[in-house]
Amino acid sequence: MTTTAGPAQGDRRATYREVLAEPRFRLLFATRTVAVTADALRITTFSVLVYAATGSALLSALAFGIGFVPQLFGSLLLGSLADRLPPRALITGGYGLTCAAALLLALVRMPTVASLGVVALVALATPVFHGASSRLVAQSLQGDAYVLGRSLNNIAASGAQLFGLALGGAAVATLGPHRALAVSAVLYLGCALATLMRLPRLRWEGFDGTHGSARGGDGAVRASLRGAVMLLRARTVRRLMLAQWLPPAFVAGAEGLIVAYAGGRHFAPGWYAVLMGCLPAGMLVGDLLMGRLLRPPARERLVVPLIALMGLPLVGFAAEPGTGVSSCLLLLCGFGFAYGLGLQRPFLDALPQHGQGQAFGLLGSGSMTLQGVGPACFGAVAAGIGTSGAIALAGGAAALTAGWILTWHPPASSPPAPTPL
Repeated sequence: MTTTAGPAQGDRRATYREVLAEPRFRLLFATRTVAVTADALRITTFSVLVYAATGSALLSALAFGIGFVPQLFGSLLLGSLADRLPPRALITGGYGLTCAAALLLALVRMPTVASLGVVALVALATPVFHGASSRLVAQSLQGDAYVLGRSLNNIAASGAQLFGLALGGAAVATLGPHRALAVSAVLYLGCALATLMRLPRLRWEGFDGTHGSARGGDGAVRASLRGAVMLLRARTVRRLMLAQWLPPAFVAGAEGLIVAYAGGRHFAPGWYAVLMGCLPAGMLVGDLLMGRLLRPPARERLVVPLIALMGLPLVGFAAEPGTGVSSCLLLLCGFGFAYGLGLQRPFLDALPQHGQGQAFGLLGSGSMTLQGVGPACFGAVAAGIGTSGAIALAGGAAALTAGWILTWHPPASSPPAPTPL
């Protein structure tokens, strides 16, 4: 696959306007934003549907998170397909598959276990589609333009997630859960059609330099497992993945306790929603400012301070602050998520050219899995030491990650040459 010349190279600071001028990225950005909205709508609506059918809070929570953990297994078993198959077919097929699943849940009354199985099966394939999309973005944008492209995706995802949650509540209230699921299916269908009609038919090279579809005799599962092992054995890739996995997982553990914290402190009804909205609001501001105002080397130097900024405000919850201070602490924590922008170029540079799709899929699926596990772990801790103590512990763990990164030699901004797959 030929690489589109990027608008920015080296240490030159790109602009969001330049990034959005790239037609492939613009299409992928728009469809992904709509898909994130549809995801939030589908997840919340499906959770409501399961609770209405069973009356079980446990099954409702399982319905909310059933799409997270299977992604890691999908990445390990199928991730190599992101580098072996044409991107347009994969991305279009991904949106088509999620559309079909949403329609099935909306139109067919099936046992709860079967409906959970449908969502889990789609989640298994999700890393393949996301990996292909992420690799195409990396091939289309160069230098700082790639980092700003990831920044735009983060900003849009935060906004789309909030909008999807609000849309889910309104849709369920006015249409009922089954019709609300049908709305999410329509959104997925629009993404599939846009990708099919607007994304060029492209091919890229497989792991061994031949076209991905021509890799002889090596099964997808075997190639995926081998590729995942090789990625995780490469010290630089492994470190950079862990640096992008661990702090968000710890913060997710704290985030999962916000409702209980607000209830235990007897905050006014609805304040938990304000507190939960502070994190994505801080994330949006942090990505905008870091992406727009700082040059690439400055972002990479700020990785450690920003990770510390993610964790240390949460430690303040040990003092059981009120609503105003809690909101400010969570805003600061969200701002720290901008540390990820400083790791984008080092991570891309550390990847082998013919394993990028699988690496991006593994990065995303590992992050989703750990963010699903984090609330369960710190929820168990809260049962012993209380919610404020558990939130503070999660913040301390995130801050310790910053100390771990300080021990790297060389630092994250100058990774050693990657180990080829």
